[in-house]
Amino acid sequence: MAAYAVLITVANQPGMLSRLSTVLADHRADISYVDIISHADRDAEIYFEFTCEEDSTILSRDMEAVAGVARVELTLSFSRIYGKRVVIMGGGAQVGQVALGAISEADRHNIRGERISVDTIPLVGEDNLASAVRAVVRLPRVKLLVLAGSIMGGEISRAVEEVREKGLRVISLNMAGSVPDVADLVVSDPVQAGVMAVMTVADTAKFDILKQQKRRY
Repeated sequence: MAAYAVLITVANQPGMLSRLSTVLADHRADISYVDIISHADRDAEIYFEFTCEEDSTILSRDMEAVAGVARVELTLSFSRIYGKRVVIMGGGAQVGQVALGAISEADRHNIRGERISVDTIPLVGEDNLASAVRAVVRLPRVKLLVLAGSIMGGEISRAVEEVREKGLRVISLNMAGSVPDVADLVVSDPVQAGVMAVMTVADTAKFDILKQQKRRY
């Protein structure tokens, strides 16, 4: 089936998501991602990613016919534009150094046709970090998390164990606390941690984190 991404400008009124979802269901489309983009000064937008056997012209025509739809625009999907995501969180200085390595390595692979993006969020506090770790698996296209700090443990470690059970790979800096004990891989140099994070998710690299389980560098 063909993969599509579509951005639809709609009136700010109840039921728009339901009406558009019904059109896609009638065409037996398999929705993989949806987002609602609200604006204070203009009409809202609804973004869909889906696969379908129908022709895009037919889909666009039927969605444009929905009451309240102002515009339907076929666009590139987030996976085509931004690709796989690496998320780095922790202390600001360490996050910046990990990002330095990750962005430099991502540039090398993206030039060769990959799409890898790097997201960062400096955070402090056990509860804040634990909540952020748990929320990562709700973000689309995230393939790996890097925890960068001086000390992390307790509830953060429990959060790491939970997301790893859901399939997310986690790299930790070599720090005080119990997080290094529950991560997939521990790296002392923050720049190298960023490089290894991108190599883990890149199709154009030959680094296999599963072969490095529980090692420290």
